[in-house]
Amino acid sequence: MKIGTCVRYDEIGTDIESKFRFLRNNGISSCQLVSWCPALWTNENAELIKRCVKEYDITISAFWCGWEGPRVWNFYEGQKTLGLIPPEYREMRIKNLCDGADFAKKLGLTDVVTHMGFIPENPYEQNFYDFCDAVRIVAQHCKDNGQYLLFETGQETPVAMLRCFETVGLDNLGVNLDTANLILYGKANPVDALDILGKYVRNLHAKDGFYPTNGKELGREVELGTGKVNFKALFEKLKELGYDSFVTIEREIGGDNDPGIVNTYKYLENIINEVYKD
Repeated sequence: MKIGTCVRYDEIGTDIESKFRFLRNNGISSCQLVSWCPALWTNENAELIKRCVKEYDITISAFWCGWEGPRVWNFYEGQKTLGLIPPEYREMRIKNLCDGADFAKKLGLTDVVTHMGFIPENPYEQNFYDFCDAVRIVAQHCKDNGQYLLFETGQETPVAMLRCFETVGLDNLGVNLDTANLILYGKANPVDALDILGKYVRNLHAKDGFYPTNGKELGREVELGTGKVNFKALFEKLKELGYDSFVTIEREIGGDNDPGIVNTYKYLENIINEVYKD
């Protein structure tokens, strides 16, 4: 199992090479490449990243693909702005995700990750089916590229995500399990969520936090091991499911070169070594 971190590539002029160098200098050999800036998804930048990956011996486990337009991370405006759910942004974001998948293909990556938004719980709601039609377009594009489309957990319950997979009906849908998001959004416990989504998990965001304390704002992210996520139980369940792939540290309370990443890496390494020792 490889422990890595997120590398953000969101601004023109970003010194992406320094971010890969930081990983290598700290003994980290994998990452998810995260980008919300379609202007960066060029042939030239793909060649630059491939050179850095080779030079610093880093494996990119997935491309985390953002999209254009507003995004508000709370329970009210989030319903109107996030992912493919809002009809007014859907066409633009379908294009963003397909373009991002093509950029990922240039990098030789098979997994494309994104947030889809607050998937409706009500299966009779028309917007649920319109949303699933949009997902099917992106997923088919990924399939044509030989790729998987991964939903990052958070804004939806595990059952709503599963229902979407069943409705879309393609075999290249998967899950990027964000351990804290399920708690931060008050949707599920990540260990229990594996009973529903376990077979679809292809990557993992290692993050910790607390449940919401009011009806508008997400819960609070904290350092790994100090929140509600039971990482030992999580990895024991993942082991039962046969998961032995990537674990990606996501620290939204620090930057890519935050020294706390190294401590988090060691914390995870100790737990994983204990659970997977046999």
